[in-house]
Amino acid sequence: MAASAGPEIERLIGLLAKLPGLGPRSARRAALALLKRRDQLLLPLSDALAEAAARVKTCQVCGSLDTQDPCAICSDNVRDGSLICVVEEVGALWAMERAGAFRGRYHVLGGLLSALDGVGPDALRVGPLVGRASDAGVREVILALPATVDGQTTAHYLAERLSAADVAVTMLARGVPVGGELDWLDDGTIAQAMRARRPA
Repeated sequence: MAASAGPEIERLIGLLAKLPGLGPRSARRAALALLKRRDQLLLPLSDALAEAAARVKTCQVCGSLDTQDPCAICSDNVRDGSLICVVEEVGALWAMERAGAFRGRYHVLGGLLSALDGVGPDALRVGPLVGRASDAGVREVILALPATVDGQTTAHYLAERLSAADVAVTMLARGVPVGGELDWLDDGTIAQAMRARRPA
């Protein structure tokens, strides 16, 4: 099919289509919206992207993204340094922070073990995690990984690797979500909720 726009627009559409959740059609609509609202959207977005590319870096301690290194969370002396919450990616860290239920430190693995995709332990930030967990001040490592086959495989591997460190290794509870109705839940979630029940 022939290109319907100039090469600059096609390049914009092609780059937008590489973003998660955007296919070719959505990317075309997004590009059109940006171009139609050049002053309100396109130019500010261009500036924000350039600034992010120049200033955002990976925290050498936890693996998060910030404009400072160590990041704001690792630099915050009010946070509980004895707790480390392990997450798959930075997006999961942001979700935990939005919930406001955790005031410790984080460790971003950078993915999950996956034999199918050829992702082994060397591709993840496992060594730095074991090093951090071995610090005298750390008492608990919380594995906040997805409830998927790869997530559970990674959690079991990490628990084994962390067994030499003198820390408690825990996992997030799984079960019925707040506001969840039993008839809408899958069998695995109901079974896990039943196993993880607690006193009322």
